[in-house]
Amino acid sequence: MNFVEELRWRGMLHDIMPGTEELLNKGMASGYIGFDPTADSLHVGHLTQIMTLIHFQRAGHKPYALVGGATGMVGDPSGKSAERNLLSEDVLQHNLESVKKQLEMFLDFNSGANSAQMVNNYDWFKGITFLDFIRDVGKHITVNYMMAKDSVKKRLEGDTGMSFTEFTYQLVQGYDFYYLWKHNNCVLQMGGSDQWGNIVTGTELIRRKDAGEAYALTTQLIKKADGTKFGKTESGAVWLDTARTSPYQFYQFWLNTTDVDAKAYIRIFTLLDREVIETMEAEHDQAPHTRILQKALAKDITIRVHGEAEYEKAIKSSEFLFGNIGIEFLNELSSDEVIGLFEGVPNFTVKLSELSNGINAVDLLAASTAIFVSKGEAKKMIQGGGVAINKLKINTVDDVYNTDSLIGGKFLVAQKGKKNYFLIIVE
Repeated sequence: MNFVEELRWRGMLHDIMPGTEELLNKGMASGYIGFDPTADSLHVGHLTQIMTLIHFQRAGHKPYALVGGATGMVGDPSGKSAERNLLSEDVLQHNLESVKKQLEMFLDFNSGANSAQMVNNYDWFKGITFLDFIRDVGKHITVNYMMAKDSVKKRLEGDTGMSFTEFTYQLVQGYDFYYLWKHNNCVLQMGGSDQWGNIVTGTELIRRKDAGEAYALTTQLIKKADGTKFGKTESGAVWLDTARTSPYQFYQFWLNTTDVDAKAYIRIFTLLDREVIETMEAEHDQAPHTRILQKALAKDITIRVHGEAEYEKAIKSSEFLFGNIGIEFLNELSSDEVIGLFEGVPNFTVKLSELSNGINAVDLLAASTAIFVSKGEAKKMIQGGGVAINKLKINTVDDVYNTDSLIGGKFLVAQKGKKNYFLIIVE
């Protein structure tokens, strides 16, 4: 497998330094990508770089995942219009441990010579004093060189300016590359296209400090076809951690991809081979309504991130919402999973004491909650047979609900018609 060619046909390659492909074709090489631990979970925006490392390892090379314990304390200005808040050491350490566990889901850390390896740049920066750094590193890169970088120029031209802390970031990242080149024979740094300036600062430092040779490769920044940011929903980022984004929400994110985006994403985010993908694309073009690409994309990524069982649960959750599975399915879910399933659905909180003595359907739907704006409207629709609680049609306006009606001891699910759901949370 040719690593660079693999990235090309998948539409991932952006920039590559001359000589990089030739070097990689000679045999096993070591390369790395850095991940800043700004949160205790990676999100789908990180998946491009994770996939890059996966392809790198599958091509027979040795991948290093650098988790930036030191750079996370500084903050990368690339692509940012304002300085990030710096994290405390305790928060940073928690984030580092969480991110490491997630990266271990994707890379093989026990495959012999090309086993993946995790490194933390705090390990080599913690012993370097400020004076050591400006003497041994700073003298090799001119201010003119640093000022020419787009990430610096854009911030200096903006309203917020740039702190000295952020200005030095490219030197700090450049030294990462130098250290890994020197001590781990890492000859290649990879990253998103916005990292090109930082990466070549590393190659320049290696050249000027030790007359060494190192290489750079960047991948495309992923955007949606309509120009909006990839990986964002109305509720925010789509995370890999189930506590932040449920497997059902994760699955739905990929399933709801547009046809145009699905054609790009199935190449970038799955490990399906070219022949399989091209066959799927042809089938999809013949019958777009079947959403072959979206289903394959959502299945592949959900299983790799969350496992087969969570994928099956996500499928059942979809079928539940579309009426093919009974209410008993919700008893298989945790409270958080139920709330995640109904994200975006109007929800109301009712006191447990109100339900303890029993409450009739009209009061529940139009007084204790605002599912209906008036009792009259609730009565009318109930009498017309168009309202259900827990997927059972309300027969009369006098039907009573109590704690025995609760799902998981906490929830009631109301429906107006077939598709308008409301979640009632009883506390």
